[in-house]
Amino acid sequence: MELLEGNGILSVFQAVIGLSVLRVWLINFNKPSKWRAGNATTMREEFEVYGLPDWAIYMVGFLKVAFSIGLLAGIWLPELVTLSASGIAFFMFFAILMHIRVKDPIVKSIPAITFLTLSILIILLFE
Repeated sequence: MELLEGNGILSVFQAVIGLSVLRVWLINFNKPSKWRAGNATTMREEFEVYGLPDWAIYMVGFLKVAFSIGLLAGIWLPELVTLSASGIAFFMFFAILMHIRVKDPIVKSIPAITFLTLSILIILLFE
C-alpha cells in the first residue's frame, strides 16, 4: 500500500495537523469550542483563562500558523518538515501543561495530545 510506504502516512499526519491548526487560528478564532480552556468561548478568552498577556495570542498564533504552513509545504519541500513538526510539538506540549495548570478535565487536552503524538511520530520517522 503506497500510503504506508516512504513518508506517505507522515504526509497525512502533516496535512491533518496543518489544516486543523490553521482552521482553529484562522476560521474558529472567535468561535466557541468544547476544547477551549475553562469556560472560554474565543481564543482571546482562552488566553485570559491561562493568564497570558494579549501579545502572547499574536506570537503563538503567528508561530502556529507558520509551522502549520511549513508542515503543509513540507509535503513538497521536505526540508521544512522537521522544524515545523518540532514547533508544533513544542506548542502542543505547552498547551497540555496550560490545560493542567487551569485544572481543565483531560478531555480538553485531547487535540493537543493527538497533535503532539503525531508531531513526534513525524520527527522520529521522517526520512
